[in-house]
Amino acid sequence: MGTPAFAVASLSALLAAEMNVVAVVTAPDKPAGRGMQMQESAVKQFALAHKLTVLQPEKLKSAAFLATLQNLQPDLQIVVAFRMLPEVIWSLPPMGTLNVHGSLLPQYRGAAPINWVLIHGEKETGVTTFQLEHAIDTGAILLQEKIEITEKMTAGELHDIMMEVGASLLIETVTGLLKNTIQPIPQETVLDENFLKHAPKIFTKDTEINWQDTVQSIHNLVRGLAPFPGAITKIEDKVVKLFSTYVIQEKPFEPFGTFVTDGKTFAKIACGDGYLGLNDIQWEGKKRMPILDFLRGYRKG
Repeated sequence: MGTPAFAVASLSALLAAEMNVVAVVTAPDKPAGRGMQMQESAVKQFALAHKLTVLQPEKLKSAAFLATLQNLQPDLQIVVAFRMLPEVIWSLPPMGTLNVHGSLLPQYRGAAPINWVLIHGEKETGVTTFQLEHAIDTGAILLQEKIEITEKMTAGELHDIMMEVGASLLIETVTGLLKNTIQPIPQETVLDENFLKHAPKIFTKDTEINWQDTVQSIHNLVRGLAPFPGAITKIEDKVVKLFSTYVIQEKPFEPFGTFVTDGKTFAKIACGDGYLGLNDIQWEGKKRMPILDFLRGYRKG
């Protein structure tokens, strides 16, 4: 059960490991793009290319969908980047339902763990496979694998690494469950409520830069939102998205948020305790581009 490209790697790994995938459940087709043409999910496209049965229920609790699942008699269900399942669905297989989650649970439960670990400046994250239960991302941990976070890593780069690590960990998990060599660990036994960090869905307000913050925290926000949806600010009354930045530890002389450039070789913005150097931006009305390309046509507004 999955929808975006992130889930395709796990489905591909299951097939490569010669697991018997009796069906693939994904989101219904929806209109997208300028022409609002109906678009199939990445998972559906992959599944059809490999001649797999595809199910696209509008409502997960529908009697017809539940009957179809029951007729398939799955031993195990696997969820990767899908929707929240009702108990009648996740409790159906005898081996239950497992999820591949992009953090080291119980930390960063929620919809956007890849973004938030970077926004918070973490040095390490990972992938967790766990058993689905009532509350989201709270089931018993099966296996985990750590991933080191480098100083310049973006959400897009971490996504691609995590996608492959998750696929590999999934196969290890399924194999371990079949051999009965995995001892599930209840999250309550490793949970400290006082230090629990969350990963809720990213909203527009989360993407807006506060230039009074430290330069490091703003840099982390930018890389945590790159390439999508992008960190947002206003410069010269124009909406600007930042995608790649670097930290300049110099005390700023200008007010917070001031755009500073020589018009040729650099551009930076004054922050609470330094400057944020700009590498890659999208100025309102223009396409995304390297800062040097932007400066060639820049005239102060």
